[in-house]
Amino acid sequence: MESLIKSLDSLYCDSLTQYSRRKTIPVHVGDVVIGGANPIVVQSMTTVDTMDTKGSVEQCIRMIESGCELIRITAPSIKEAENLRNIKAELRKRGYQTPLVADIHFTPNAAELAAQIVEKVRINPGNYADKKKFEVIEYTDASYAEELERIRDRFLPLVKLCKENGTAMRIGTNHGSLSDRIMSRYGDTPLGMVESALEFLRICEDENYHEIVISMKSSNTQVMVQAYRLLVQKLNEGGFKPYPLHLGVTEAGEAEDGRIKSAVGIGTLLEDGLGDTVRVSLTEDPEFEAPVARALIDRYTHREGHASIKDIQKYPINPFEYNKRQVAEIYNFGGHNVPRVIADISKIEKVTDREMKAVGHFYLPELDKWKMNDQGSDFVFTGANPIPFMLPNGMKEIQNFSVWQQAPDQLNKFPLFSLEEFKKSNLFHAEINFLEVFDTEIEQAIKAVEGRNDTALILKTANAHAMPALRRAFVSLIEAKSTIPVVVKVSYPEQTADMTMLYSATDVGGLLVDGLGDGIMISLEKEGEHSRQEILDQIKLHNSVSFGVLQAARTRMSKTEYISCPSCGRTLFDLQETTAMIRKRTDHLKGVKIGIMGCIVNGPGEMADADYGYVGSGKGKITLYKGKEVVKRSVPSDRAVDELIEIIREDGMWNEPETI
Repeated sequence: MESLIKSLDSLYCDSLTQYSRRKTIPVHVGDVVIGGANPIVVQSMTTVDTMDTKGSVEQCIRMIESGCELIRITAPSIKEAENLRNIKAELRKRGYQTPLVADIHFTPNAAELAAQIVEKVRINPGNYADKKKFEVIEYTDASYAEELERIRDRFLPLVKLCKENGTAMRIGTNHGSLSDRIMSRYGDTPLGMVESALEFLRICEDENYHEIVISMKSSNTQVMVQAYRLLVQKLNEGGFKPYPLHLGVTEAGEAEDGRIKSAVGIGTLLEDGLGDTVRVSLTEDPEFEAPVARALIDRYTHREGHASIKDIQKYPINPFEYNKRQVAEIYNFGGHNVPRVIADISKIEKVTDREMKAVGHFYLPELDKWKMNDQGSDFVFTGANPIPFMLPNGMKEIQNFSVWQQAPDQLNKFPLFSLEEFKKSNLFHAEINFLEVFDTEIEQAIKAVEGRNDTALILKTANAHAMPALRRAFVSLIEAKSTIPVVVKVSYPEQTADMTMLYSATDVGGLLVDGLGDGIMISLEKEGEHSRQEILDQIKLHNSVSFGVLQAARTRMSKTEYISCPSCGRTLFDLQETTAMIRKRTDHLKGVKIGIMGCIVNGPGEMADADYGYVGSGKGKITLYKGKEVVKRSVPSDRAVDELIEIIREDGMWNEPETI
């Protein structure tokens, strides 16, 4: 299977350097058209019980007024599917024409009824005709063909009903709920995700039914990006119509983590012109999702006018699997080191030890020692404002070269050179020097560092099409066989906190998921005049976002990861409250992944990447998992968090939280 992926040599987008939307067929969902030459559509999903008609309608209205153009509602059984009729009628009565999508898992009869009521039906090929038992089954070609025929018989009635009623369909593959049949043949891979969808798509095309949107969702951003790219490549290779794509990162989480993780996955694909409708999945009320999706989408409204980037004749990176760029180890960059975080504090004059807590380092005067939390930056860039006190062992200072060359301590501080300074200088640090260059200067930089083993690049761009411009610079490095470590530097002057999260997650995260980048630096260089406290708040945000981007891209795990679903009408407990409660008790468990799922539909499947799971299994009842294995069933919800912690403790993964 690995050789299948490696043999693919056609690209998944029109250009890796010049922005253009992928051309797709238009798919009609009521009065909304997805794909074609139409703007990217924002959608979200209700969280109210589908049988609560009034509550569902009121929530739909809040979602519409927040910018939602398509609303998905769960229909886990016939009764919920039937009640979609009442919800739709009440919305139309109140003057809202927004199309509705029925979300179906396990129940073809509910899908068939919903297809006659709402404008679109979403089915999951992993559980529409199969039940997941986590079994490995050996198939011959003949027995596999028999399974496909069984699926056809199960799926065909829905296809015919959709065609007769003018109902659109989303074939939505989820990484965590691939069928045992797909897993047995293709494994837990992007290729398996793609083939799962293509099996159902072939049936639709045989029936001349094409009102289809496809998704490849995962809580793992690397897998998600690879799967969408591979899907487009396979659609092209197989002669399928260019169907529109629904983009989303499954169970992204809440607050900052959810926004960053969504942007790493969705933003990376939008950069390459992929995606025709977007849903950002947050463990928050659904009306908060649409504005985040809109902020991601709006960045590309006028993208065609960006400054040109040198074409990539042959892409030296396999976009369908993760391979880290081969980099020499210089000081603690490159090699097998995790990507480093450089915090820019250069706008703080006469910085004190108390202010270092903004970058995760805490001075304890009564003990006269430093402590560091899980998001303690590796370096601070002070520019022309050197730090007047001794730093903790876990952090080093980078100064402008003009300051460093006059510094009394040139051993424990490191210089940052411009390209011209670097070319002219005879004075360098013995271990590591930082050379800051624009992407347009990369060829000069390659020549300047040739033969050196004491330099790391800090790479930035002024191009509005930032990620592809930076990616092009990495391609130049790979083509030149340069193994110099590279820190990616970005700057978002005067942006809101949300925009800083979304943009940095896209621009840097999009590189990291392809194995490009050995560090991140969110700069203050273009920021306007602010008070000292405002600058410190910005530094704290940048530091937190930097670690968040590295974690979301799966390149450096610095904190507990919560794979939590966005809640829907199937949810069996207050997901936001429960997530907050679990986070409060466990957020010190560095690198541990905890899945928090509202119901069994999103349980063992979507949290397949988690170490431990907390899944609603009935009113007031929780099932606890270790990996994919059920450890305790029907635990009363008032004891479930304690029981979860006990499982983690018994597994040897628990440690007591420290106080700072």
